[in-house]
Amino acid sequence: MKPKRIRFIDSSLEKAFNILKDDDPIKKALIKAIRDIKENCYCGRNVKKKLIPKKFINKYRINNLWIYNLPSAWRLLYSLTTSGEIELIAVILNWMNHKDYERLFKF
Repeated sequence: MKPKRIRFIDSSLEKAFNILKDDDPIKKALIKAIRDIKENCYCGRNVKKKLIPKKFINKYRINNLWIYNLPSAWRLLYSLTTSGEIELIAVILNWMNHKDYERLFKF
C-alpha cells in the first residue's frame, strides 16, 4: 500500500534531515528509505504493540511503530496514520544509531 504523504513528526527533525550534507551516507540511506516507504509503507518491520516504548506512545500518541533498517546498523522509526479522507500518511519519528536503538528498546 502506498501512503499519500510522508512527513516528519516535527520541524526540528525535518531540519536535522535537511542539515545533513547530500553526500552523507545516512542522508542517502534516509532518502532511499523514504522512497521505499512511499512505494510500500509496510516495508519496515512492525513492532508489536506491547513492545512500543511508552516514551513514543506518550510523546507522539501513536499506536503503531515500524522500523526500517539503515546501513551501519542505523534505524529509521516511523508510524502510519490516516487523515480526514482516509488517506494514509507515514510519519518519520526518528533515526538513530544501533546503540541508541538498543537503549530505547532495552535489549
